[in-house]
Amino acid sequence: MSNPLYDSLLGKHRDATKPFLLLASGEALTYRGFLTLSARYAALLTAHGITPGERVAVQVEKSPEALALYAACLQTGAIYLPLNTAYTADELGYFLEDSGARMLVCDSTKAPDLASLAAKFDCKVLILDADGTGTLADAAREVLPAVEIAARDEDDVAAILYTSGTTGRSKGAMLTHRNLLSNAEALVSAWHISEHDVLLHALPIFHSHGLFVATHVTLAVGGSMIFQPRFDPDAVFAALPRATTMMGVPTFYT
Repeated sequence: MSNPLYDSLLGKHRDATKPFLLLASGEALTYRGFLTLSARYAALLTAHGITPGERVAVQVEKSPEALALYAACLQTGAIYLPLNTAYTADELGYFLEDSGARMLVCDSTKAPDLASLAAKFDCKVLILDADGTGTLADAAREVLPAVEIAARDEDDVAAILYTSGTTGRSKGAMLTHRNLLSNAEALVSAWHISEHDVLLHALPIFHSHGLFVATHVTLAVGGSMIFQPRFDPDAVFAALPRATTMMGVPTFYT
C-alpha cells in the first residue's frame, strides 16, 4: 500500500532544489527544504503518539511552518483538521469533541484559554505562531526528520473540513486521498498549469481553496508559489509581475 497524496504531491520532490515558496521576506524555501521541515514535524507528531487515522486540529495563522504541518500529517497518515482562525473557544470545543481530535495546534495568544478546553477531550495542545516559533516548532528543530511514509489507501480520509453550518451545526466533511488528488489532477488539466507557473498565493490555508486547490495544483506540477501571509492589495500588486497565475475570491477582486 502506498500513500496516494504524499507520493503524488510531495514525495516526488524530495531532492528538488527548485523554489517552492517565495516568501515575503525575499527568501525562498526549496522543495527539499520544505520536505525536510515537514519531515521534522512528522517525527514530532509520531513522538507525541499520533498514529494513522487520528485527527490533528490546527488553528494557526498562515506560515510556511503551518503548511509544513499539513504535509507532516499526510506523511504520518494523520487526518488534518484546519480551523478558521476566527472561531471562538466555544466553537472549537464543538469541533474538538465532534472530531475526536487527539492534538490541537494553536498560536500562543489562544493557548491559555484552549488548554483547559482541550483537556476535557483528552487532546494535547501545542503552539505554532506565525513567525515559526512555539512549542511545536521549537521541539521539531530538535528531532531528526522522519523517513517513514505511512501507508494509506486512496479511500482513507486525509482531511476533515467543517461546513459553514448555515442549516444547523457544522458538519465535518471527510475528504479522502482520492477526492483531493482527483481534484488537483482535474484542475491541472483544465487550467493547463505547468511546472513553469508561479502562483500568487494570498489566500488563507484553513480553507479548501488556499490549502487544497492552490497548494495541491502547485505541488502536482512542481511549480512555485509567491506565499503571502495574508491578502494585502499593495503587496499583491507588487507581486503580480512575478506571477503567471493568481487565485482569489470575490472580495479580493472587489
